[in-house]
Amino acid sequence: MDFLNWLGSMPGAAAQGLIWGIMAIGVYITFKILDLADLTVDGSMVTGMATCAMLMTAGWNVWAAMGVALVAGMFAGLITGFFHTFFKIPAILAGILTQLILWSANLKIMGKANQALPARSFDVLITQLRKYESLVYLFVICVVLVAVLYWFFGTRYGMSIRATGCNEKMSRAQGINTSFNKVVGLAISNGIVAFSGALLAQYSGKADISDGRGAIVIGLAAVIIGEAVVSKMGQNFVIRLTGVIVGGIIYYVVYQTVIFFGLDTDLLKMLSAIVVAIFLAFPEMKRRFFSKKTVIKNKEAA
Repeated sequence: MDFLNWLGSMPGAAAQGLIWGIMAIGVYITFKILDLADLTVDGSMVTGMATCAMLMTAGWNVWAAMGVALVAGMFAGLITGFFHTFFKIPAILAGILTQLILWSANLKIMGKANQALPARSFDVLITQLRKYESLVYLFVICVVLVAVLYWFFGTRYGMSIRATGCNEKMSRAQGINTSFNKVVGLAISNGIVAFSGALLAQYSGKADISDGRGAIVIGLAAVIIGEAVVSKMGQNFVIRLTGVIVGGIIYYVVYQTVIFFGLDTDLLKMLSAIVVAIFLAFPEMKRRFFSKKTVIKNKEAA
């Protein structure tokens, strides 16, 4: 019976994993493509939730509400990019500053610490996200998002953004405006994060000022787990983006399993941080310990 109950909780875990996988794609753009540590996402995700919740409460169409949420997230990314490129504030500090600004902005958007979506504002999208069909619906959104990003980063301008993250000095030598590319990349990243926040608000039926706390850790966990899963499948951009989404699903399936078997929920954030630390440290540990064993074996064989 316990197994059946656990199995019954998996669709919900997978649905949340897809939503957070979308958020993790935003993290991937800054962390892997731009090579920037951006902490704006803890705030921009709540901005997406708050904007979508308030607009839907006011009677807006769900797609229009999500579109405005995406634009609001992009504006948050622009602020971080402006701090970083114009004032030369380190990216991690620029993200923290924007995150603090967004905390107050999100409170003003909602008018209070949390905002529930009234039942009368639920339309077709909300209804679907409340059922098993949400998996199909979210899967389609993920496919469309990956396809659009694959197309964009395959264009000449998209390649220049990727070049900025790979080698900023060389990119500038080739005449690429790296500062502008960083701002655009941060805007796209936080727009996607806010879009995922809009989906999460609909799934949970509310927006709360604290919902984005620790989002960067979950995003990094999804990115790192996803890379570990698809690393043997190749370095194709589509595979890597898909891996990020798969990482989000794996994270939430494990998360749900841990909750189901009674782990103290107060320890979940610590568990997330430990998982991220292990995956981040693994390449260095592999270089230090396993490479030495390989060298010794080769010497003995010779």
